[in-house]
Amino acid sequence: MINPRTVRTGVLLAALAVVLTLTVRKDGFHADPAGLSWWYAASWLLFGAAVWSLRKAPAGHIVALVLAGGIAVAATGLAAPPRTSTDAYRYAWDGRVQAAGISPYDHVPADQELARLRDSWLFPTGAACAGPDRARIPADGGEVVACTRLNRPHVHTIYPPVAEGYFLLVHSLSPDGARHKPLQTGGALLALGTTVALLVVLRRRGEVRYAAYWAWCPAVPVEAVNNAHADVLGVLLAVVALGVVSIHRVAGGAVLGAAIGTKLLPAVVLPGALSGVRRFRDAAAVLLPAAAVLAVTYLPYVLVSDGSVLGYLGGYVAEEGYDDTSTAKNRFALLRLLLPDAWAYAAAAVVLLLVVVHVLRRGDPERPWSGALLVTGTAFLLLTPGYSWYALLLVALVALDGRWEWLGVAVAGAAKYVTGRAFDDVYEANTVGTTAYAIAAAAVLVGWALRRARWTAGPGARTLA
Repeated sequence: MINPRTVRTGVLLAALAVVLTLTVRKDGFHADPAGLSWWYAASWLLFGAAVWSLRKAPAGHIVALVLAGGIAVAATGLAAPPRTSTDAYRYAWDGRVQAAGISPYDHVPADQELARLRDSWLFPTGAACAGPDRARIPADGGEVVACTRLNRPHVHTIYPPVAEGYFLLVHSLSPDGARHKPLQTGGALLALGTTVALLVVLRRRGEVRYAAYWAWCPAVPVEAVNNAHADVLGVLLAVVALGVVSIHRVAGGAVLGAAIGTKLLPAVVLPGALSGVRRFRDAAAVLLPAAAVLAVTYLPYVLVSDGSVLGYLGGYVAEEGYDDTSTAKNRFALLRLLLPDAWAYAAAAVVLLLVVVHVLRRGDPERPWSGALLVTGTAFLLLTPGYSWYALLLVALVALDGRWEWLGVAVAGAAKYVTGRAFDDVYEANTVGTTAYAIAAAAVLVGWALRRARWTAGPGARTLA
């Protein structure tokens, strides 16, 4: 007999897949961000209902439900071209440039030396340049001769070497004319690979249902699949690294180095990987392999590149206001509510340092993801980033640890990135983003208080996730 709780969960997952498909197919990022936000909200509500229903499903059905739901949810991201980001077009371009034997760090896309690599998909002309996400490319005389789907075509690439290797691999495996589909397919496969990795790690603890926090999360099909963000590769490697590091520090450190070589963001999980380490030798067993892998992956690009392999990294940090609070009014939003603007940068550094020290001294070496989640989530609340795909790492850490209240931070990032556009305050007042992050911070505090209360109430009450 089919269990009714399993059926209920399946029905909720089917509804989630339908709503996510409609969300992805709605091209409202520029024209109707408010309408798109309602679709996002519906997706997150169905996600929450499905995860809650999974709590009551028979233990023997959970893995099948997580995997089947993960496949269905990830597939929804394939329903349309990238909707809310143009980063995938830069990935495709970097892969194409490398396939031509040119370092991706040496030329900006607008450089005439690369004109022979342009096609009508990435570099349209005429009426196709009317889209709101097209960047213009002027000729030497200043007149506009073409446009491009690539963002920031006048700056060098920012992506680290493992990501660049992934772009080249996808390009090499892609048939002619495939356009965005290979990158989206790669994102779907990596997202499912992350689900499998989570199930493997969580099975050792008997908490496999936590994997649904990643597998069914609306951020995954939107950001990892539809927008095809390379962050998902870094997330997969970070999950594997944290799962391995408590068993074999050297191997875990090496995989973590590869994660950092994909997107630099996974470096924030390093304190978690070093949780409870008391001896320098044990710390070196993680840090040295990580540094070695990072150096080895950068080396080929250093040898073949004429310019810096850091690309636009410095410019991006300055552009986003991470180095100076006076340059970006939407950075450090929660701290700005409490402190003078000039103090926000120093305050964020001090708070984050204290959290890192706490994790290093008091973290559980058997659960390195707990410390990683605390450091990563705190960094998000302090920096209040405006790009919703950054939260993919956070979602995976939630799945490893089970503290679902941190998912509010991912919702806040999406609200700031999408809903804020409906109020035209993304870069100015930033009311939507600040409010969303404030609510997320409150949810984290409430979750911490409830868990602490249940913990002190006795062993019989120590379950909340």
